[in-house]
Amino acid sequence: MLEKNDSEKLIEMADSMHVLVPKTAPNPQRRRAKLAAQLTAALSFCVLSCSLSATAFAAAAADAEEWIQLFNGRDLEGWTPKITGHEYGENFGDTFRVENGVLKVSYDEYESFDGRFGHLFYKEPFSHYRLRIEYRFVGEQLKGHPGDWAMRNSGVMFHSQSGSSMLRDQDFPICVEAQFLGGLSDGRDRPTFNMCSPGSEIVYDGSIYPDHCLNSKSKTFHGDQWVQGELLVLGSGRITHYVDGEKVLEYALPQMGGGAVNHFDPKQFRAGELLDGGYIALQSESHPIEFRKVELLNLEGCMDRNASNYKRYYVKSNPAACKYEEASH
Repeated sequence: MLEKNDSEKLIEMADSMHVLVPKTAPNPQRRRAKLAAQLTAALSFCVLSCSLSATAFAAAAADAEEWIQLFNGRDLEGWTPKITGHEYGENFGDTFRVENGVLKVSYDEYESFDGRFGHLFYKEPFSHYRLRIEYRFVGEQLKGHPGDWAMRNSGVMFHSQSGSSMLRDQDFPICVEAQFLGGLSDGRDRPTFNMCSPGSEIVYDGSIYPDHCLNSKSKTFHGDQWVQGELLVLGSGRITHYVDGEKVLEYALPQMGGGAVNHFDPKQFRAGELLDGGYIALQSESHPIEFRKVELLNLEGCMDRNASNYKRYYVKSNPAACKYEEASH
């Protein structure tokens, strides 16, 4: 029940809000009670509206996608190169560089490729995520290349061992690769965002896929046009490739196995072990390539709805990541 002082305050508030009152109010108590009821209803409506607005805001915040720009468009911050025959961190020939907002794989300081396979590693590993990349092939393949198969050929390695764990003369990391291929204008199809498996194996159509690479169903991209590809990676479960928004390949259960990796540390290879996460690396494989976007949406995080950083799109829970707003006193 409202006290007298409370009623007077409500009346003053009502006057300031221009609440309509009859000109004749012979009974002050009835007038106060009526105004109090009107204002109480108005305040209840306001509280309800504010509550609904807060709920809508929380829902919008839970749905808002927070993409991480792995490539910042300015420099190689967060990235470290590992090139065959060189120590981790040595960017031989300025192979990986940023110019005019584009991350480039260039060979203008090379005389010959000579087996210097390179990989540019991002600083932290991920497990469940969406990875979106925009790339294009440019220029001519460097002489001394490993073969015509490497023409307009590159890729992004994921679920990879760390660059620091690679030996000096190791050619490829143990990982799964989303392989980029460009058309050769020879009338043949050459799909992109294929799967290759250096030191790994995958399950396709219910069994271990026997070959090193598995083609996607993408169209062929000729010339120097930009291509957008995306990976949906769900740990050691399902992996899906998309090109220009269309699903082109799907497989599951990535694991250590197979071959196609040389001069690695045996301690890094454990045949049959599922690959649930790992590092991301951009490849240098003898043909110049450029990247203008490398971004990631982490699908692992806080799944507690009471936390301020809850996201509805998370698929893997990480309770340690939860943040809670302190209650006001």
